Amino acid sequence: MEYAENFLRKQNAKILKQNNLLSDNTTVINQINLAKENNQNAFSFLLNLYWDDVYKFQLKRSNNEADAEDITIESFAKAFEKIKTYNQKYVFKTWLITISKNLHIDQLRKNKNRFDLNLLNENIQIKENSPSPEDNLINEQKLKSLKFKINKLKPHYKEVIELKCFNELSYKEISIKLNQPINNIKVKVLRAKKILFQLISEND
Repeated sequence: MEYAENFLRKQNAKILKQNNLLSDNTTVINQINLAKENNQNAFSFLLNLYWDDVYKFQLKRSNNEADAEDITIESFAKAFEKIKTYNQKYVFKTWLITISKNLHIDQLRKNKNRFDLNLLNENIQIKENSPSPEDNLINEQKLKSLKFKINKLKPHYKEVIELKCFNELSYKEISIKLNQPINNIKVKVLRAKKILFQLISEND
């Protein structure tokens, strides 16, 4: 009797776990489909969910935090550019890692310290739709407090978020000003918002 109860408990736990995984997978698929429609919040969701996976993968390959971060930014920029070609029969994380791996191989093949940013197509059009949670919290902060927290960001994140939030430049204008592909600018802004959101939340 006790064995049967333990068996049923394990089976129920297994089913719950499978249901949670299915639910999580459904959420990811829904966000991918929204991203294919150029939904900014969906891009932000995918970036936040998979950033650590891609970054840690590149850190192991490059053994350099700055290089790993640069390649990770470019990996997401490339992935968002090609999001409409993603086939759901492949695991999205694996698809991202494959893109990142190929970018790193290209870098090694060309024997450069950085990628040729011109390789990235600039045709992505992320819509400025409903504000994300990060946007809502950032907008609630007093200017002085916000600037203090922005100063804690890494220089390349600080630069783009100031141009976006304070100078109110468009992605295209920032891209021209910094002479960087618009895809990279968009990923940097999304990542900067996430880090800023975490900094603000720590003080709540």
